[in-house]
Parts: sequence; C-alpha cells; structure tokens
Amino acid sequence: MEVQETRVQTDRVLTIPNILSMARLVGVPLFLWLILRPEFGGPRSDGWALLVLALSGISDYLDGKLARRWNQISSLGRLLDPAADRLYILSTLVGLTWRGILPLWLTAALLAREAMLLVMVWILRRHGYPPPQVNFLGKAATFNLMYAFPLLLLSEGEGWLRSLAAIFGWAFAGWGTTLYWWAGILYVVQVRRLVKTDRQARLTSP
Repeated sequence: MEVQETRVQTDRVLTIPNILSMARLVGVPLFLWLILRPEFGGPRSDGWALLVLALSGISDYLDGKLARRWNQISSLGRLLDPAADRLYILSTLVGLTWRGILPLWLTAALLAREAMLLVMVWILRRHGYPPPQVNFLGKAATFNLMYAFPLLLLSEGEGWLRSLAAIFGWAFAGWGTTLYWWAGILYVVQVRRLVKTDRQARLTSP
C-alpha cells in the first residue's frame, strides 16, 4: 500500500488537481487578452478578466486541497501549480503596467524577484536538485497579489467604491510584494544550505 501511494503521488498525470492546474494555464492568455483589449481599440472587458482571475483563484485552492485529500500529489502538479501562479502574476503585471494602473517600480520589484528565483533554480539543477517546492509564505504572497491586482483594476475611475478598491488594492499589493521577497530570500537561504551541504559531501566522500 505504501509503494502504491508513492507511485500515485509521483507518477500520475491525468488527475483532477493536474487538470485544474492545466485549465488555469489555458486561462492565462485569455486573461491577458481581456485586460489588453482596450489598448488595441476593443471594448473594456475588465469584468470578464476579473471572472477569469476569480476562477483561477478558486481552482488554485481546489487543486492543492484535492491533491492532498485524494493522495494525488504528483511531480507534474508540483511544477504546474507554481508555474500557473507565476504566469498569472506575470500576465497581470504586463497588462496592468501597460494600461498605466501599476507603476514601473512595483513591476520591476516583482520581476526582479522572479529573476532571482530563476537563478536559484538554475543553481539547484546544476547540483542535481529539483526546483524548490512552494511554501506557505510563497502561497500567502501569491494570494495577496491575486487580491491586489483585481482591486487595482477595479480602482480605475471615480467614486467612493473605486477609492475603497484602491486603498485595499494597494494594501494587498504592499503586503504581497513584501511577502513575495521574503519568500524569495528564504529560497536563497535554502539553496545556499543545499549547495553547501552538497559541496561538503563531495569533499568528504572517498
């Protein structure tokens, strides 16, 4: 039974959690197109963009919960879930920055963190380690940013409701950016420890 559970957790591809993650990935270009339609002469489709983003958040919650409950945690799922998170953040950054809703400094700060993480993944691969797993802090950062972006999108225009959306949107953006960098720094510390341990093991091995 123990061997079977290990196989389920590492080898299966067509599981419900993985299908949900794949659907999230398919929604990324749709979401970006909906946000950028006004920039290319089309009508504003912010409502539909927010709906796609909301469905992405729901599926993000469900795929992890179902994977743990049904013992369907797979290697593919561990790649798809953070990939979908980062692609949604990247597409939102591109769309909102293009439309002038997000300032360049915030976009640059978040992209710099992603670049730093890519370097860490490259270092891990050089030493034969898989990419780092998503931890609670990284997930909390992502959730904050995924709340911030739709609120900032809703803040365009005038009125008390849009002003309220701007206040909460910038609050979530500040918390999310701080947690995002905090999680990134912890990844760097983790990678440094692994590389140091790997070097010590090679030096002491006969």
